[in-house]
Amino acid sequence: MGESYGRWQIGDTDDAQLMAFITSANIATGFHASDPNLMDQTVRLAVEHGIGVGAHPGYNDLQGFGRRKIDGTAKELVNDIIYQVGALREFTRRHGGMLQHVKPHGALYMEMAVNAELSHLFVDYMRTAAPNVSIFCMSGSVTEAIAVEAGLPVVREFFADREYGEDGQIVFTRSVGLLDPETLAARAVRACTQGKVKAVTGRDVDIPFESICFHSDTPGALAIAKALREALIAAGIRISPVSEIINEKIRRTA
Repeated sequence: MGESYGRWQIGDTDDAQLMAFITSANIATGFHASDPNLMDQTVRLAVEHGIGVGAHPGYNDLQGFGRRKIDGTAKELVNDIIYQVGALREFTRRHGGMLQHVKPHGALYMEMAVNAELSHLFVDYMRTAAPNVSIFCMSGSVTEAIAVEAGLPVVREFFADREYGEDGQIVFTRSVGLLDPETLAARAVRACTQGKVKAVTGRDVDIPFESICFHSDTPGALAIAKALREALIAAGIRISPVSEIINEKIRRTA
């Protein structure tokens, strides 16, 4: 969320309209999108609605919306993350909230998922500066393994509006067309109830997760949000805040 810049708006949905349908918000932190005024506005909306605030740091790539890989050392990239997380955390404090999670954006998210050096430095930062803040990542990613080993809270994601490969990882894309909300909702319900998703090859793959992600810049995001929430509730699936999910994970492993 908050993925616009100044007078330029990305996506066809106002973030305020989406707040009624979500429990957590990944809020852009200025490098791939957003600016200080928009960060302030989006954080305020999230706190007012009782939404978990997450920092969504990306590559320093406004022109490419953070969906192009930028070469840099792991240290440089983590310093970029620290800079962005710090900015959003201050806006969150300003509005009386607390930072709930950190989730890298776009191409940086995908790079961290396979880059052990980058994931190690990121996890080391989180362990030092924000040990109680959750890390959002993909199941089976390098990031997940390193964060779990470090004993940090991890929330794995299922991407409702992205395709999957047979390896259980999302098929990265810089843009998507208009998607059918009911199809996405049915896929999300199946993932919740059966733990499976159909890959682009047509084969089913296992997909363990605790959180469902969809993107505000996907065309028709509001219709997708409504369809997802209505379908999940109709299927008897309880939509919970991250704090409850983390506590349940701890209870199960105790």
